[in-house]
Amino acid sequence: MASYLVTGGAGFIGSHVAATLLSRGDTVRILDNFSTGHRSNLAVINGAEIIEGDVRSYHTVRDAVDGVEFVIHQAALPSVPRSIRDPITTNDVNVVGTLNVLNASRDAKVARMIYASSSSIYGRNSGLPKIEGMVPRPISPYAVSKLAGENYCQAFSDLYEFETVMLRYFNVFGPRQDPKSQYSAVIPLFIDRLVRNEPVTINGDGTQTRDFTYVDNVVAATLAACTAPNVSGKLFNIAGGEQISILDLVEALGKLLNRRIAPTFRPSRIGDIPHSYASIEAARVGIGYEPAVNFRDGLSRTVGSMSSAIAA
Repeated sequence: MASYLVTGGAGFIGSHVAATLLSRGDTVRILDNFSTGHRSNLAVINGAEIIEGDVRSYHTVRDAVDGVEFVIHQAALPSVPRSIRDPITTNDVNVVGTLNVLNASRDAKVARMIYASSSSIYGRNSGLPKIEGMVPRPISPYAVSKLAGENYCQAFSDLYEFETVMLRYFNVFGPRQDPKSQYSAVIPLFIDRLVRNEPVTINGDGTQTRDFTYVDNVVAATLAACTAPNVSGKLFNIAGGEQISILDLVEALGKLLNRRIAPTFRPSRIGDIPHSYASIEAARVGIGYEPAVNFRDGLSRTVGSMSSAIAA
């Protein structure tokens, strides 16, 4: 049994991480300001200590990390469009907040911090598949902020011998992902609209591709990174290993929901990248990662969960 702090533990990914830790008998503390996380997600996190606070407050973070062995840093302001509208707040939360978590964790002698980064840092680098050694070319303030967090993690590993591992998540989806936000990801947004018999709209022509990654795979990779040997200062792509177009997604949803879907189209959003597909070989070698749930099985589980929630 080990002790963990999950920042952003009331959020989509963070709540799945916290619930899995508790299910295996670990001690869990959650730090969340509930700006994007939801109190309803805490219903599946029985037994965690909850601290309501903001990672932008160093003293709050320092109190939260006290006495824990591992920090899983999920807290962030997500969304490319949000960051374009408000780059200052995105920077404050994602960069200053991450620096606070790093410095407090080092001072508290935490064994290792896992940093949730993003595939968005590849940006204009068009090479496929995305490999960790590629030169990042971020094209949004959100992507820049995530890359800055990676750089801080690597600096703390090099300068202070404080163990950090960076995970570049690719298009995570699954149950409890919020479809109602104006910044909703495409999968929960489409499912919610289709279950409610509402039309779906695709940004762009639909041929753009993503490496959609079911949340259980991300949780498994994140927990493996906490204890894998000889990985401090390293970064890994965490993805499903499949290249799926938005039109493929719509077709798969139509089959699952037994519906003929005729989406409408509008121009691509600024800051969106055309294609994303990851090599996960480094994660296989470094932390033993292997996606256990493929895209279609994960989509089926997500449709079932969201359909039940909407019906209720």
